[in-house]
Amino acid sequence: MILADTFPLFWYYSKAAMLEAVEAWRKSLIPRISKAKGVLARLPAAELARRSGALPKESGLELEFLGKTYLLTPDLLLLDPQGKPAPEEVQAILFDYLVNSDGTPPSGRCWVGFGDLPHGAFYAQAFQSYSGDELVRRLTFPAFKKAAETAGGIPIPFGDAGYAFRALPLLLLAVGWWEGEEGIPPKAVVLFDAHAAKLLPAEGLAIVGRLLCRWLIKLGAG
Repeated sequence: MILADTFPLFWYYSKAAMLEAVEAWRKSLIPRISKAKGVLARLPAAELARRSGALPKESGLELEFLGKTYLLTPDLLLLDPQGKPAPEEVQAILFDYLVNSDGTPPSGRCWVGFGDLPHGAFYAQAFQSYSGDELVRRLTFPAFKKAAETAGGIPIPFGDAGYAFRALPLLLLAVGWWEGEEGIPPKAVVLFDAHAAKLLPAEGLAIVGRLLCRWLIKLGAG
């Protein structure tokens, strides 16, 4: 797995140390991305599309990731919507997903918390701090619902408002929000489809959850 031993524990660092750690982590992804490309190079494009849900195009395979369309070219370059190389963080996630996908659809019914993912328990509190807690800090309840609907979230019975999001063709995440009441603050929680751990390791899913929350905050603030 590309990210298996590179979990970015950046929330424990000072600002200067964090920048240094981020750069070191970014560089560490490059050989792992190259290794994934070696695996994918042995797969026909049609098989890769079948396994991952990517959309075949003349220019390569299109992959939808959190509302943006990325292009995997025949020579395995991963381009962002502007035609530029995708950030290493995104490349690591998408190449990991492409390597691990086998065509199995998400359950769409069984959801697990980050702490229930393999190797996720140790980082569950940190993940909550920059995912659900950040949503509550930055958005009101109405703004969250508006953002979730704008992002294409599908309502699910979870909390006072819950939505499922298709982060990747075979990867579903969900966010539930509780309004709270007197003496009880509001709370938001990010969940993962039970099949998610077969597609990405916990550290990769943590990044996807963070990016989803960042996207919702951007939409809700607009």
